[in-house]
Amino acid sequence: MKLENAVVLITGANRGLGLAFAKEALARGARKVYAAARNPASIMLEGVIPVKLDVNNPDDVARVARDYDDVTLLINNAGVHRQTNLLDDDSIEVVRSVLETNLLGMLSVSKSFAPTLIKNGGGVIANVLSAGCWLSGHGHLAYSMSKAAALSLTNDMRIALNPHGVQVTAIHAGFIDTDMMSGFPGKK
Repeated sequence: MKLENAVVLITGANRGLGLAFAKEALARGARKVYAAARNPASIMLEGVIPVKLDVNNPDDVARVARDYDDVTLLINNAGVHRQTNLLDDDSIEVVRSVLETNLLGMLSVSKSFAPTLIKNGGGVIANVLSAGCWLSGHGHLAYSMSKAAALSLTNDMRIALNPHGVQVTAIHAGFIDTDMMSGFPGKK
C-alpha cells in the first residue's frame, strides 16, 4: 500500500516508534494521520490529528472506530514492556497486564476497525510485533509472550480479512533506541 492519500490511524503515536510512523506517513503524503494515544495532549507533531485512545478501554475503541470511519491503514503500535521473570512474585500479574495492551488491545482495535477497512474497499492493518517473539529470558517473559501471541493473532487476522480485501502484515522490529527499550542493554 502506498501512503500517498492514505488515511492512517496509529495507536501509541505520541512517542517512540509510533511517533516515527506518524512522521513518515506525513512525509510520504498521507491525506490524514490520526495520532492516537491515551493522552492526546502528549501528541506534539504538527500535521497530525490527535486522538484520545486507550486500547484497553472498550468505550474509547468503539468511539474511535465510529468517529474515524475513513481509515485505510491501521498501525497497531501501542504497547508496553514490564520486566518480569517466571519466578518473580508478581509474574502472573505482570504478564496479564502486558497481554491486556499488547495482545487484547491489538485485537480490540483491529476487530473494531475491520468493518471500516472493508467498507472503504480494503486497506491494511500493520501490527507492530518484535524480534522478541523469538527471544526469551532476561526479564522479558511478559513482552516476549505478548508479541508471540500477537504473531498468532496477526496470522489469524490475515486469514479472516484477506477475502475482504484487507491486507494484514506484521512488523518484526529489532531492538530500537526508544524510551521503552532504554533499560535494555545491548546494541539497538
